[in-house]
Amino acid sequence: MLDFIMALIVGGIIGWLASIVMRTDAQQGIFLNIIVGCVGSILGRFLLGRWLQGGKMSDGAWYDPMTLLTAFLGAIILLAIVNLIRRGRVR
Repeated sequence: MLDFIMALIVGGIIGWLASIVMRTDAQQGIFLNIIVGCVGSILGRFLLGRWLQGGKMSDGAWYDPMTLLTAFLGAIILLAIVNLIRRGRVR
């Protein structure tokens, strides 16, 4: 249970940092930041997990630097895809 709660907290922070990088922070609230962080973590693990050796946040690896980097890059990729669909450009 603690790992799940920490995954939500860390996912929210990662989603918030990714939204700052992608300049979408004013459009998102805390709930959307958590979703972006968690889905971005899954996307990052799927796309980059083999190369960066990132684990799953829900498996207690939320404190591992490579897991955090994988989740952060996945959240940025997710926001770039959303921006591309919405606006027709990445930023």
